[in-house]
Amino acid sequence: MVKSDSFHLETAGQTDILDITDKVSGCVRTSKIAAGLVNISVPGSTAGLTTIEYESGVIEDIKRAFETIAPGNIEYRHDLRWGDGNGYSHVRAALLGPSLSLPISGGKIILGRWQQIVLIDFDNRPRKREIIVQMVGD
Repeated sequence: MVKSDSFHLETAGQTDILDITDKVSGCVRTSKIAAGLVNISVPGSTAGLTTIEYESGVIEDIKRAFETIAPGNIEYRHDLRWGDGNGYSHVRAALLGPSLSLPISGGKIILGRWQQIVLIDFDNRPRKREIIVQMVGD
């Protein structure tokens, strides 16, 4: 069986990191799928999904790591072509990826004790993001 759901979030951009665990868990619960997989996806090319321990230290560490890997203050060919100043956000999102799959068992997402699902919006402006949640299983 395949079930699909979605929800929307307002983000601040600038490597805004939002905990979406409760919203995704609600989609899984509503689906009534007891065992299988959940795939979470964010359409677009300037945001990504992952899991972290959602606490202020890790949040700041991730922001600093992405600033080191793909700095916002260097020249990007994308910016030269389009002039929108968000070339770094495309590179960061490509490194992270737009989707995440996790197991479902007992009607719940299997996560570690300190593990949460997060959306990271790298764009240089606030955005309204759609999150697609698709569950496959029994």
